[in-house]
Amino acid sequence: MSVSDLEAVALAVLPDLPAHGQIRRLALSGTAGTVGRARDHTRRALHDWGWLPTQDPDQRARADDVLLLVSELVTNACRHTDGPEHLTLRATPTRLRIEVTDTDPTHPAPRRPHLATSLGGHGLHTVALLASRWGSAPHPDRPGKTVWAEIDLPTP
Repeated sequence: MSVSDLEAVALAVLPDLPAHGQIRRLALSGTAGTVGRARDHTRRALHDWGWLPTQDPDQRARADDVLLLVSELVTNACRHTDGPEHLTLRATPTRLRIEVTDTDPTHPAPRRPHLATSLGGHGLHTVALLASRWGSAPHPDRPGKTVWAEIDLPTP
């Protein structure tokens, strides 16, 4: 599939997204209702990019997955660090990348063993199931890291 074919598919899924992509960023440090604010910000971006509203059940499920990924990544930053600093959404013709930055240098790891019956510890397992890829990277110039998850856009 050529680049122009991929761009045509992406524009069908993201009709209001420029071909070069778009970045949305939300400051989260020191705010109340962090997870809800992050989800609202993401929902607005998905509306602006044409993911929502939709009658397509697969596209709706993908949008729900994005919102759940945002919730899980921001919640993990709230629970296991001093809190998230920023949420960044990077939409391109081929993928949507979710990034949550914080000041803790410790990289996240799923709990092992994962017990489906336990009350907590499911967040990163959920992220691994829903995302095409996920990981974390240290900040190059200051303490902390960015935890990210990517969802590939569907191809015909």
